[in-house]
Amino acid sequence: MSIRPWVSLAALLLAARGDQTEPPRTIAGSDPARGRAVMERVGCAACHDIPGIDWPRGRAGPSLEGFGSSPMFGGRHPNQPDVLVAWVIDAPSLSPATGMPPMPITEAEARDVAAWLYTLDER
Repeated sequence: MSIRPWVSLAALLLAARGDQTEPPRTIAGSDPARGRAVMERVGCAACHDIPGIDWPRGRAGPSLEGFGSSPMFGGRHPNQPDVLVAWVIDAPSLSPATGMPPMPITEAEARDVAAWLYTLDER
């Protein structure tokens, strides 16, 4: 059997994929600026090093630099809006062994936080 049909098939499949870059994640009805304010109010920077928040610079949790472009978070969760919102509200419900505590915020506030985290897309 000739390799030519396989090469043609591979080229066709690659062309069919088109542009695979993902658009920035957005969350309908959310406000990234409010999300940043929520993060400052509840003290996320006490554990995380967060771009744009100068003090404190926590070292207990991971840096959030480049969070928006990361495919996963928490070591195993897909970086998708619905999963992230659930994580921001109550991380132990998704990963009982995490060091991140449940946060005293509403779902709307968590959506705003997630929207702001998605603005952190440069590494």
